[in-house]
Amino acid sequence: MQHEIGSRERIVAAARHLFATQGFHQTPMSELAVAAGVSVGQIYRLFTGKNAVIQAIVTEDTAAKMTELQAMNASVKSGEFSIEEGFVALAQRALSKGDEALSFEIMAEAHRNADVADTIADLCRDFRQMIRELACVANPDLSDNDLEGAEELILAFMFGLGHRTLSRPQLSEGETARLTGRMILAAVRAL
Repeated sequence: MQHEIGSRERIVAAARHLFATQGFHQTPMSELAVAAGVSVGQIYRLFTGKNAVIQAIVTEDTAAKMTELQAMNASVKSGEFSIEEGFVALAQRALSKGDEALSFEIMAEAHRNADVADTIADLCRDFRQMIRELACVANPDLSDNDLEGAEELILAFMFGLGHRTLSRPQLSEGETARLTGRMILAAVRAL
């Protein structure tokens, strides 16, 4: 069992690199096996196919992000962070991903593959709840409809910030996060 855990981690790590540099469909399972130091059969014993590898990457990344988001929400609720500092921290997290190519590859696959899209949608539900809690702190008078709008707005910011390097940004990550946090807060309070 311990060997399989190590193999699984190596496969996911190799897939991250190969999918980001070559693309999902351009990476054969044989190349993934060589990069991970396992056999193709081992990959299929641990994953049903490349879609399952992508789903594992998405699940791992989401678990890490949720842990950070929960800690940030707790800091806002306890008063350690102001709500603006919470939104700035949220923006900073989106800006510091560093895996845009892989993210684009996964998003493209989600548009082609319902299983990958469903995995992302399921995981976004948890993000929505955390975002909803922040929006309620920023503006406790929001209706359910306004809260859904706030969720959409904040998620759009997060997706956009995570892919900003292609736009050749002129502001630093820190300045972008600070301005974004202020803008999100202003938008949520204006609802």
